[in-house]
Amino acid sequence: MSVATRPPVDRASVERIVREIVYSKFGRPAPDGYRPRLVVNISARHMHITPEHMEVLFGPGAKLTPMKPLYQEGEFASNQTVTIIGPRQRMINNLRILGPERKASQVELAFTDAIALGIDVPVRASGDIDGTPGCIVMGPKGWFELKQGVIRAERHVHMSDRDAAYYGVRQGERMKLRVVGTCTTTLEDLLVRVNPAWKLEVHLDTDEGNACDLTRARSIELLR
Repeated sequence: MSVATRPPVDRASVERIVREIVYSKFGRPAPDGYRPRLVVNISARHMHITPEHMEVLFGPGAKLTPMKPLYQEGEFASNQTVTIIGPRQRMINNLRILGPERKASQVELAFTDAIALGIDVPVRASGDIDGTPGCIVMGPKGWFELKQGVIRAERHVHMSDRDAAYYGVRQGERMKLRVVGTCTTTLEDLLVRVNPAWKLEVHLDTDEGNACDLTRARSIELLR
């Protein structure tokens, strides 16, 4: 009886196989040795606002004034806050407005925030507000009814074209975030958002950050 044997695997083939496994998990290294710095931030409940709504809430000519810069260039937490009111007069006070101003007003809440407000809030990508619920928004000078725009922003990662090439992903694709620590967790379906001006940053809401105990994480990995 003859026994079929396989030819020995040469060193080059072994190295190729190892590279493919590593690349599939951690992304492809750039030719110049570039390795991006991964930052994961918890995005607490907040509002984005249009210039028109800004004037309704804070008076004619009112503009957002920066309180502190955010991680992405040009974005900031403003000094201005509002009160939002949901069904049965449930409300959330001191909701921070983030700048700069936008083309559409939008309120982003965590799931527990939505429960407190009494609104069934869908998970949406920022800016995708068609058919979403609204709320009453009150400021020091006036109020308006936001017809739609209350969402739970789906977990996502901002990255530049260079970062996207490193990880081997494109706009709109999905990734995983592995958080190792006191409550090791892998968060799936992380939406990839690509812009040449962005720095690599993952946004989680407060519920997600608390669930994985992000502040005490020992290591964090972004995976394809």
